[in-house]
Amino acid sequence: MTASPPPQVRRIGLGLAALGRPAYINLGREGALPADRSVESMRAASWRVLDDAHAAGVRWVDAARSYGRAEEFLAGWLADRGHRDVTVSSKWGYAYVADWRTDADVHEVKEHSSARFGQQWAETHALLGDQVSLYQVHSLTSDSPLFGDQALLADLAALRDSGVALGFSTSGPAQADAVRRAAGIEVDGRRLFDAVQSTWNVLEPSVGPALAEAHDAGLRVLVKEALANGRLAVRPPRRVVELADRHGVGPDAVALAAVLAQPWADVVLSGAAGGDQLRSNLAATGVGLSPGELDDLAEPAEPYWATRAALDWN
Repeated sequence: MTASPPPQVRRIGLGLAALGRPAYINLGREGALPADRSVESMRAASWRVLDDAHAAGVRWVDAARSYGRAEEFLAGWLADRGHRDVTVSSKWGYAYVADWRTDADVHEVKEHSSARFGQQWAETHALLGDQVSLYQVHSLTSDSPLFGDQALLADLAALRDSGVALGFSTSGPAQADAVRRAAGIEVDGRRLFDAVQSTWNVLEPSVGPALAEAHDAGLRVLVKEALANGRLAVRPPRRVVELADRHGVGPDAVALAAVLAQPWADVVLSGAAGGDQLRSNLAATGVGLSPGELDDLAEPAEPYWATRAALDWN
């Protein structure tokens, strides 16, 4: 009988944003990936990290239609390994348009419409079938047309009623507004969304109070970009380095531990691009921090997101 993963490891998921396509904005990704960014090389790299994650006790994997071939890689791995104990979440709303080029001018295009939802759910379901437990609106903002699109809301509710949990992810300096607005959506007298996935890290914690409210209301809270797209691993603040040295871990583990310390964070996503990065990330489970221990590192939201927007795809 397979041993149950340790409780803290069960709170960590693997996000495939850096593994499903040849280019992404995460700092520190280059050395962890094969020099050959062909589809076959990236598939093999993805499978290696998925194997390492599963062996370590990670049981949540998060993908998206816009993560290149992430869903395809994940589906192939699940079929080959026969794992049925993995919770799979994915997202719709962005389309991957870079045609597997690292130098593309545009890598993904966003559209929150009934047509895009129908197309992408069909694509996701064709690959992953009933293994999808959570399907999320990708990067929902408070001005999204979704809020007033009754046809789209009805389509989403039909998927909810079929047994697939629905969620939404958020990005940008106004995440809190989107979280609060979307958490209150009801269709046919029932709450539409069961989960929210937002960016929270010690540099950009502004959405924290809204996530705490969502958690208290019964939504599952997933946290992405805990390492600030690699900034906290590659060029961490001195305070993070000091804590890392004290605990004998890398700065990435301290940054992830800061998220694990938040009582409202149910699943914290690692964006590891290789086995060494994953093992370093998982060391966070042995680092005990208080919820507000690194509050002094917070940046204003607008400059934080401007810095993120300036990161290169490579």
